[in-house]
Amino acid sequence: MPGPGYPPHGVSAAHGVPPPLAHVLHRAGHLGAARRPDPDRRRRIAGLWLWANGLLAGAVLNVIFTLFGVLDSEGSMLSAMLVGALFAFPPLVLYLFVPMIIDRYDPEPWWCLLMAFLWGALAATGFSILINTGVHVGVSRSFGEPMGELVSASISAPFAEELFKGLGVFGFFYFLRREFDGIVDGIIYATFCALGFAAVENVLYYARASMQGSDVLAGTFVLRGVFTPWLHPLFTSMTGIGFGLARESSKTWVRVAAPIGGYLLGVSLHAVWNFLPAALGRAMGEVFMPWLLLWLCFVASFFGIIVALVIRKGWVIRDHLRDEVALGMLTEDELELVCSPVGRLRCTLGWRGATGRSFIRAGARLALSKWHTSRALAGQNRTISADFIAPLRHEIAQLRQELLARTPR
Repeated sequence: MPGPGYPPHGVSAAHGVPPPLAHVLHRAGHLGAARRPDPDRRRRIAGLWLWANGLLAGAVLNVIFTLFGVLDSEGSMLSAMLVGALFAFPPLVLYLFVPMIIDRYDPEPWWCLLMAFLWGALAATGFSILINTGVHVGVSRSFGEPMGELVSASISAPFAEELFKGLGVFGFFYFLRREFDGIVDGIIYATFCALGFAAVENVLYYARASMQGSDVLAGTFVLRGVFTPWLHPLFTSMTGIGFGLARESSKTWVRVAAPIGGYLLGVSLHAVWNFLPAALGRAMGEVFMPWLLLWLCFVASFFGIIVALVIRKGWVIRDHLRDEVALGMLTEDELELVCSPVGRLRCTLGWRGATGRSFIRAGARLALSKWHTSRALAGQNRTISADFIAPLRHEIAQLRQELLARTPR
């Protein structure tokens, strides 16, 4: 006679795993949780140390190059940068809200999103401006200013900027694996890195435009702040998709090739966007509108793909929680709450409150951990996701008791 908690016949505790193996996995999860409550603690600490040092170095580089700009302009650049900041940062409230709305089923922790944003705003911008300035100065001295502008804009900038933004995504992929589940997460982290980068970059663009007059400033804001605020997120999301594919795959060649391929695709898109304005100069005005409309269509199509990927993520969560209902860990109503795209909003506006939101997050994390575990087992690999299954079940049970205690009578 099976012991308590053993799956009924034909039901597995980890989706796609035969019941006997699922039982072993369930027991191993309890033992692993007892021995290693935080199996990736050292990796997370190492990642935090690298992130903090990268942020500090990037901030120092930004300050140095800003001071050079202010001194070179005899102080006028400082007031212009204040104007640029007023135009660059307020729209972020809207920009940052969009990816948070899209990621409905398993939103990333706010501190992860903040880390991604700060990496893009400070580290990625600092290292990129160092490389881009060096390339621009070196090529200009040898081949003239126009060639320096062309090479730095269409070659140096795409490679350097996408590399350092992509390193932020890699940090979450490697050091914070429990917060990185697949393609959608890769896109979200890439978007926040890119929005941080674009915000700081826009300060410089708007500052230079304001020094040329209000008409130039208005035109620059309309172009960068209204029509093309999503270009940097689009470019870096290619790298994010690459790391997302690597996270979802158990094949070694995919885990290596996908991030590299995504990075090169992002570099290519970035280079194409930068090349024509740098190459054509004033003649760009004749083809600007068709060029802009083409890119807007491309961005709109990409948003459609993201929505489809988010829906797919919801299906994965539902599929890997069905056996939790059979095991008695969840009820049908609780399953629908976890899998609802408005479940968190219902909790916020209803009696479940923060406890309900935590319950939804724990349920989604459990489903995704089981998804990673089943794929790892199918590929005969090991994943730390298996260590999270038992603790997440325990957390769900505790949250469930809290919700039952506060249920309206």
